[in-house]
Amino acid sequence: MSDPKIPAHVAIIMDGNGRWAKKRGLPRTAGHKKGAEVVEQILEDADHMGIRYLTVYAFSTENWLRPAMEVKALMNLLRTYMISSMEKCAKNNVSVRVIGDRSKLSADLQESIGNLEEATKNNTGMHFQIAINYGGRDEIVRAVKKLVAKARAGEITEEDVTEALIADCLDTAGLPDPDLLIRTCGEQRISNFLIWEGAYTEYYFTDTAWPDFTKEELQKAVDAFGNRERRYGGLTGGQS
Repeated sequence: MSDPKIPAHVAIIMDGNGRWAKKRGLPRTAGHKKGAEVVEQILEDADHMGIRYLTVYAFSTENWLRPAMEVKALMNLLRTYMISSMEKCAKNNVSVRVIGDRSKLSADLQESIGNLEEATKNNTGMHFQIAINYGGRDEIVRAVKKLVAKARAGEITEEDVTEALIADCLDTAGLPDPDLLIRTCGEQRISNFLIWEGAYTEYYFTDTAWPDFTKEELQKAVDAFGNRERRYGGLTGGQS
């Protein structure tokens, strides 16, 4: 039986790569590269802690507004990651899934994503979700379009629409909602990330920039989660 003090699903908004690099007189791309290395380490650390699902916010629908050179560098980094992580994920029994609107990505990146998902789909260890060209509102809009298409095809009626049906149309279909969401580098907002799935998620904010995020920082977040009482809108402990 799983430990209720250990979140089964942790989501992370990896903030601060650019600020980390600027502080060191480095280009923002150096911060993103360092941040990608931290992802790999935290994935292993989370697995060892008993966390079963890890979802990271790699590139949002709004990130296209960043300088073209930075966007290009981020896409190249993602290309490299999709290829290089295949062997490591196979070795560590990690199942990888990309959430977000991949239709806006280049054909070669879409192919790399598909290859990685296919190669790891039967792995039974950690479930690792990477949000690329992802936005919570965009995800809901796309889900609504799926429902409208089903209705027009006569597959569903108004009475069939439930929270469960909507959830099945989201990018995260089949995944448990995140128990804990961590945001780094001092920001205290969710930035359009998992807004449906995060209805009852616990939030943890840290001033640590993502490239400096360590196993110890992750443990602090998990410990904070373990000390909270989750009520899901109900009452416990005689509280009113």
